[in-house]
Amino acid sequence: MNDAQKHTLLKIARDTVEAVINGKRAPKISSDDPVLNTHCGCFVTLKNKDELRGCIGQFVANEPLIKLVSDMAVAAATGDPRFFDDRIRPDEVKGLDIEISVLSPLKKTNDPLSLRLGTDGIYIKKGYANGCFLPQVATETGWSREEFLSYCCAHKAGLKPDAWKDKDTEVYLFTAEIIEETER
Repeated sequence: MNDAQKHTLLKIARDTVEAVINGKRAPKISSDDPVLNTHCGCFVTLKNKDELRGCIGQFVANEPLIKLVSDMAVAAATGDPRFFDDRIRPDEVKGLDIEISVLSPLKKTNDPLSLRLGTDGIYIKKGYANGCFLPQVATETGWSREEFLSYCCAHKAGLKPDAWKDKDTEVYLFTAEIIEETER
């Protein structure tokens, strides 16, 4: 994506978060840009002073990216269950850092250890249990491949840490274009 497209997505996310946290409707959005109207998954991550305040996303989209970014901004700001007891406050909004991860399609792998730390994200699924880590989690934590997979199983999917080794566990890899606010 070019800088203008990235700026547009970040502005949509910020305007949406500011509106919903302040009890207003999310702004209506539209664009003629074919890149912004692509159907692909995304995650919106909200942090305050490097502390996670919300992160929600979808791997597949039935709507244009520009609309999905707005929807995921609402979900990250108000619907992340990890923060139901500590919701984002209106006075906190200006200090939030917004990150958008635009996702590639999922690719099933038979060799989970083939993942490229810092480049590939993972989605792990066994029965109804599932969990994911965005690619940047490996960079932020410094985990090894095995730790990355095991933490996802145990802490995101609610599985045994070594469930990624089971033949009936599905492991998918994906990449993400990370869009961050650089200055406000």
